[in-house]
Formats: sequence, structure tokens, C-alpha cells
Amino acid sequence: MKFLFDQNLAPHLVQTLASLYPASIHVRDVGLERSDDQIVWNYALNHGFIIVTKDADFHQMSFVYGHPPKIVWIQRGNCSTNEIEEILRRRFADINMFDADTGSAFLSLK
Repeated sequence: MKFLFDQNLAPHLVQTLASLYPASIHVRDVGLERSDDQIVWNYALNHGFIIVTKDADFHQMSFVYGHPPKIVWIQRGNCSTNEIEEILRRRFADINMFDADTGSAFLSLK
């Protein structure tokens, strides 16, 4: 499974989580850091990524468009990058099951 980290998440999560989520990238890595959500959505769709975001807009888009791409929505207000990393590590099994579930469009993590 590979993630496309949204602009609201730190780019270095790609490196710190590479052992669990290889082939993941940040929107900055492909020049999408200032792109609107639809462009990011289409990039993830066309390249087989799961979007990881704190942006509720992607959650709403998953209702409108379905999936793919799938969305991992981190529902945390102000929190550190270390906390985000810890959530994605701790919830690896849940994320893996979500990825394998053909009926699920989004996963909310707190």
C-alpha cells in the first residue's frame, strides 16, 4: 500500500514511515503542494495512492465520487507530526484491513 500525503501533513512522514508504507510520497514530491483537491484526487486515482489527509474535503469527496482513491482521514486538530506518525504506526493493521476492503472508501483515525 502506498500513501499520497496531503499538503497539511509534514513531508518527512514519507521517510519516517517508509518501512511500513513503502512507495509513499508527499504532494510536494510531485509538484501538487498548491493544487486544488480535485487535482490531488485525480493524481491519487491515476497512480494507485491512498490519500492521507487532515482535510475534511477529501472525506466529502469520497461520498460524492466513491473510491478509488481511498482516503485515510486523520481527525486530529492541532497535533504534532510525531503524533501523526504514531497514529499511522499504531493503526497499521487497521489501515491494512481498510486497504484490502473493496467496499470502504475512507478510514477515520483519531
